[in-house]
Amino acid sequence: MVANRKHKLELLLSISAGPISSPTMPEGPELHLASLFVNRVCKGVVFTGAVEKSEVSKCPEVPFACNAYCISAASRGKEVMLTLTPIKNEGAASTAKAGLVQPMNVVLRFGMSGFFRFTSVEELPKHAHLRFYTNEQPHRALSFVDARRFGSWQPNGTWQPDRGPCIMFEYQSFRDNVLSHLSDRAFDRPICETLLNQKYFNGIGNYLRAEILHRLNISPFVKARSVLEGLQSKEFSEPAKSDSEEKREVKSEGPDLLRLCHTVPLEVVQLGGKGYDPEKADYSNFEAWLQCYSVEGMKSVRDHNGRTIWFKGDPGPLAPKDSKSPKVKKIIKKEGGDYIEQKRLPKKKPTQAAKRDVKKAKESQDDTRPKKGRGTQRKQEVVPTQTGTGLNVHRKHSTGDNKSETFISLHKTQDTSKQWF
Repeated sequence: MVANRKHKLELLLSISAGPISSPTMPEGPELHLASLFVNRVCKGVVFTGAVEKSEVSKCPEVPFACNAYCISAASRGKEVMLTLTPIKNEGAASTAKAGLVQPMNVVLRFGMSGFFRFTSVEELPKHAHLRFYTNEQPHRALSFVDARRFGSWQPNGTWQPDRGPCIMFEYQSFRDNVLSHLSDRAFDRPICETLLNQKYFNGIGNYLRAEILHRLNISPFVKARSVLEGLQSKEFSEPAKSDSEEKREVKSEGPDLLRLCHTVPLEVVQLGGKGYDPEKADYSNFEAWLQCYSVEGMKSVRDHNGRTIWFKGDPGPLAPKDSKSPKVKKIIKKEGGDYIEQKRLPKKKPTQAAKRDVKKAKESQDDTRPKKGRGTQRKQEVVPTQTGTGLNVHRKHSTGDNKSETFISLHKTQDTSKQWF
């Protein structure tokens, strides 16, 4: 059990730590850590040439080429924006006449397995689908790696308008957006499914929803509106309070669900490089931090969208009727990355005694069957009757010296409507 859980945790964090693919989508903390990683490794580094896309990727080309440019990154919920900024030089005046290269924003969404690597050109990862090359010798490359290819990027992109405010860095806007739209039918769904709706909870993913609901002891399959309506009435009815009064209230009542949607992801960010360190992955801190997700003793079922939710206690009244715990998965190490497959039980080898019993049963069965060969002939003749509407079937069957003859008459008289055989 310990080994299996360790594998799951490695997969969970591998979106930011190396060439291992993850069974869950990268969430807000991982994308923010990815932006911090890009800013750290690209600080003071000059990039050159055209942005290169892999041949197998179906994402669009990035039409940017420059002799010298720098890269910076920012995150918002489940999106990362790379900004490519040309570096001006002494000959910029002559370049401006010909048309200066303009800065470009490239917005990336990580899908299920995206992450960044910064390596030498010789050590490019196998699934590096977007590459930015440095102008130093030997050349290095910042790569967007995505083994499953569910990730995407948008040249000259902006933050996706259908996504809500960031749960981590736009907290008040995020809270207002949720509480002002509780009449939306999205809040008719179970709270565990509503938490994955990026229109309202931009940055929440599978492990975060499990941890947040577990800390508040909220059943995952209760209606989202019933959980959040109390927060709305409380916020509009109470007058403004001083900072000291708010602190005392938080200590006495504890944080609500929307507050934890903000603070729990920041806890993961506070783990620092432990959550995003391609050079040396260390998941011990994250493993100790988890209280519910993939923790031994917790229950798990698939929600109405097929996503696994971890919880403790009663699932709630809106749980799927045919909900089942997902099958155990195992990780198989392969060159160029890991992948997941359903665990198959080893086949039991039959014993010698069982083999003999099967052989005897076949032999006894063969003895009772008539032998097939050229001596066996089957003939069937269909002859209409001379009277009425009957039908005569004359079948002859012979096997060796034993001959038998069967005559079947299907006859319907003119006096009755009954059939007889």
